[in-house]
Amino acid sequence: MKLIKYISYLSLLAFIASSCSKKIESLQANPNNPTSVPPQLILGTVLTDISGTGSQGSLGGINSWSNVHDWNQYHCQNYNYYGNNIYSWSNGSYDPYLVLKNVVQMNKEALSRGSAPVNPYEAVGRFIKAYYFYNLTSLFGDVPETEALDAPQNSTPTYTPQEQVFLYVLNELDSANTDLTALIANNDNSLSASQDIYYAGNLSAWQKLVNSFKLRVLIELSNKASDATLNVPAQFANIFNNPTKYPTFQSQADDLELVYNPGGADTYTTYPFNPSNFGSIAARFNMADTYVSALTSISDPRVFITCDPAWALVGNDPVPAQYKYFVGASTGLDLGTMYANASAGDYSFIGRYRYYSNFTGDPDVLVGYKEMLFNIAEAIERGWISGNAETFYKTGINESMKFYGIDTTQTSFTAYFLPPTANAVTQVAPYPFSFTFSNYYTQPSVQLSSIASTAINQIVLQKYIAMFENSGYEGYYNYRRTGIPAFEGGPGVGNNGVIPKRWAYPITEQTQNKTNYTAALANQGFTADDLNQTMWLLK
Repeated sequence: MKLIKYISYLSLLAFIASSCSKKIESLQANPNNPTSVPPQLILGTVLTDISGTGSQGSLGGINSWSNVHDWNQYHCQNYNYYGNNIYSWSNGSYDPYLVLKNVVQMNKEALSRGSAPVNPYEAVGRFIKAYYFYNLTSLFGDVPETEALDAPQNSTPTYTPQEQVFLYVLNELDSANTDLTALIANNDNSLSASQDIYYAGNLSAWQKLVNSFKLRVLIELSNKASDATLNVPAQFANIFNNPTKYPTFQSQADDLELVYNPGGADTYTTYPFNPSNFGSIAARFNMADTYVSALTSISDPRVFITCDPAWALVGNDPVPAQYKYFVGASTGLDLGTMYANASAGDYSFIGRYRYYSNFTGDPDVLVGYKEMLFNIAEAIERGWISGNAETFYKTGINESMKFYGIDTTQTSFTAYFLPPTANAVTQVAPYPFSFTFSNYYTQPSVQLSSIASTAINQIVLQKYIAMFENSGYEGYYNYRRTGIPAFEGGPGVGNNGVIPKRWAYPITEQTQNKTNYTAALANQGFTADDLNQTMWLLK
């Protein structure tokens, strides 16, 4: 009897223990940490990330007035507390892979909820993957690609040669175009309009972006035009000559752009420079000579819109809107000298009226119509396609001037500068100036040359001007590819005064993925993992 009671007692304890365990396991399921997320919510996150304003995937800071635009030599930081102009790329970040894994998960979530294999989240995801791998390989060289998006436990992916990464990018964009064609034909409208911060779910707009971006990638590969694997000229011609199959941007309304929106829940998209921080940072940022000289050397009125004059040079002249009064600092200048000169009024500051008057500012164009026009003009000059390069070139210039409110059919304009005696952005004053486009264009330095090599340099320079404070690293990429415009080195850029050619790989790769990291350096012929090695793209 005692034995039976003992066995029953043990059974009761086992039942209680089992019940408690189940209750504990149930309690451990955190309702605030979901294991499944709707694809539209992931879409909103990754689209914010590619703008450079998200928590990851910013590629070093590509949003307006960020580090990347220091490195594009559009502006300078002159006060070390707020930043400097050093190309601080030693050991870049792989955090874009976190965004890429979210893209993979987004498509998985769409499929788990009944979407067909070809669906809007998959198609847009292909563009995002192409966008990031294009930038990753352009910055580092060879990067993990074929194994990079495997399950999280794969922390040692092999490195894919740069040529193959570019092939992957081009193939993803081609597949995205094919899939979007099918989805549009089926009138698919399932892409979340509320989470699509760029195109509000418009798949036709996404398709134009895919093909316009592909033209950017192909131009970046201009030094590899003879590569049989990539077949760059033929791919460019295929898009250009088949607009029905490969629609591209038709106006600036098609641009992939972040529109800063300070209202409501979107306060994180407030324009970086605005009335609230004018008093604290306005004197800490001045213009870069590379950009300002690109404008003043061709008497370009866009300098009157984006910059204020160097007031120490203006003196008592009542007409400050003259090109001789606009001067930028060399990005390579040491910070102490730059700060002293800026404080003395020897440099142009950022245009107070345009960039500090409100919380919306200019949209940050990530991929734009203006750039596409110049890319087409360059492709014509390179002999990849047939057409009138001057038409695209001239239209690109006009579109850029339109962006800044310069109607090229007019001749009288007004610039707004902050006088040196004023201390509030509300005290900007109007200054009239004249500009005639026909006179501007007939300058030998502006009118498209009949010599192809000279014409390409003119096209690239105008594209650089048009991409002011937008388009991510494209200003730097184009300089690195063509030498236009000539970037300025010196103590202020670090790296022994030399403009770098690449980012170094993340330090974590040296420990967590050492075998593949070491192999990647050897396969590229790098003598070290530093900023001055020449990647395949540049050879």
